[in-house]
Amino acid sequence: MIKMRPVEYRDYLVDLLKNTPGVQNVDVIENGPHPFALTATVGGRERRWQVIGQLAEGAKHDTDTTEVTATPPAYQAAAADAAPDAWLAGVIGAAEPADTDRIEVWSSREKGQQHGLTVFFHNGERAFVRLI
Repeated sequence: MIKMRPVEYRDYLVDLLKNTPGVQNVDVIENGPHPFALTATVGGRERRWQVIGQLAEGAKHDTDTTEVTATPPAYQAAAADAAPDAWLAGVIGAAEPADTDRIEVWSSREKGQQHGLTVFFHNGERAFVRLI
């Protein structure tokens, strides 16, 4: 089960990216203006991502995350030179996380000027992963 809290989800992404073909380097960014951040080098380009979480309605930070598993999300694989958020969504989707309901790619929105994604979990929580 993937924990949906920002630090746990960031650590999940680090492990996932370390095992992804074409990724040259992955590191956690501990200090800096963006908490729960990571850096990944793909195709010779470094990209930095920050994870922000949103609890399910009525949930509290001092309680455990409710485990809910179901069908993994539909996804579309994207090449490393595609929009960075589309690529990352494809990496997450290919891992077939059973606790993930769907993934929304921000650059595919109308006037999609921001790069990032929203991961919607079956238990109502969300992770926002934005390119910084």
